[in-house]
Amino acid sequence: MKRSKVIILGVCMALVFSLLAACSKNNSTSNDSEASSGSNSSQSSKEVKLTFFNTSAEINTVFENLFKVYKQEHPNVTIELIPTAIGGEQLQKFQSLLASGKPATIANLDAGTIYQYKDKFLDLESEKEKYENLALPGAIDGALLDGKFIGVPYTAQGYGLLYNKRVVDEAIGSSFDPSTIKTRSDLEALFKKIEAAGKAPVIIHGADWSLAAHYQGLAYSLQSNNVEENRKFVEELKQGTVDLSTNQAYNGLMDTFDLLKKYNARKADPLVADYNKDSADFAKGEAAFYFMGDWSWAVIGPLEGRDKDFGILPVPISDNAADFGNSQVAYTEPKLFAIDNSGSTPEQQEAAKAFIEWMITSEASQKAIIGEAGLAMPYKDRKVESSNPMSSAISKYVAEGKTVNIGVINYFPSDWWSKTGASMQKYLVDKIDRAGLTKEVQDYWKSTAGK
Repeated sequence: MKRSKVIILGVCMALVFSLLAACSKNNSTSNDSEASSGSNSSQSSKEVKLTFFNTSAEINTVFENLFKVYKQEHPNVTIELIPTAIGGEQLQKFQSLLASGKPATIANLDAGTIYQYKDKFLDLESEKEKYENLALPGAIDGALLDGKFIGVPYTAQGYGLLYNKRVVDEAIGSSFDPSTIKTRSDLEALFKKIEAAGKAPVIIHGADWSLAAHYQGLAYSLQSNNVEENRKFVEELKQGTVDLSTNQAYNGLMDTFDLLKKYNARKADPLVADYNKDSADFAKGEAAFYFMGDWSWAVIGPLEGRDKDFGILPVPISDNAADFGNSQVAYTEPKLFAIDNSGSTPEQQEAAKAFIEWMITSEASQKAIIGEAGLAMPYKDRKVESSNPMSSAISKYVAEGKTVNIGVINYFPSDWWSKTGASMQKYLVDKIDRAGLTKEVQDYWKSTAGK
């Protein structure tokens, strides 16, 4: 989640065939070609223009190139990118499009934003079975919002403490085994060795989305491995019936944050938050660890002179190795493709369904998303191996069932990470202490009661 946080939907084949038959009965060759590609938008000569609102800003260029490929295969469909920059202005831009009466046909958004504006998007229940057949077990269930299918996941992402294996290996004098870090004390002992070897142990990216949506957001997901239980916990926060200052998971997480602050390579100026520089410095060995997600490969992968081997550790929250969270990485389907139902025509909606199915199933799309961008796609028929060692490392945790489901954040107010992120930034630079941070976070949640 980088709120980059990571694209996808489709159209049922029965509809494809019925439209093909209706539009071009006399051209069986053309019909066969269109049917085999899963498209229902370009079987007539009518031009269709789609707009695509993208919040996976780190791969704007990947999408633009895919739109060109799709245009070659479907000449009657033109797709225009509406790009966004990384950071907090994405939501405002989306809201302005809605207010202008010119919403994007397809929106690649955080699941929580789609939930907030669920009445503006097309109900995709008729598509659900098809995507369940295409997806890995549980992937579609994980994308449901209050049980409704209104957005299709295109990526699955994880985050935690990324590590540069060369730097860690050199510091400890042997090949690093990530399974040896089971507790906070284990992590600190390793940090001390890295510092003694003359390297910065860790980079904390000081942006509000990283500090709140990713780091502090873990506090709400670590209450239970059940999303509904975590939703109840947040409702109790809103009502003021639980106290974070006495909550074990929250305090354990913040104790670890204090450790990260102590060894932060950016502690001289922690709020600069230059994502490209932080990612590049980590990739080239300026720091051993980086609190971030596998999506950072979009920046790291193309870098010249970078190191080759990377992995990921869970963020340890206690000195009891058995505590939930010490052995589990945060994992979610952070971005969904949703189709506008407030200003788009039926022709645009059908073309959007076909395009999104192509994005999931085509080799061209998988080469770009998995191979080039290094993202993971939660689907079975993957034609391309991931180029992203971080994503591959997260996949091992997933296969072993060692994940923290952070789906509770899908139900949070849209401003939660910017507001609580500002509090986390103050804590990062020691403008407030733990008690002050906790009060500001709890006050925020109380202000959202009934909303």
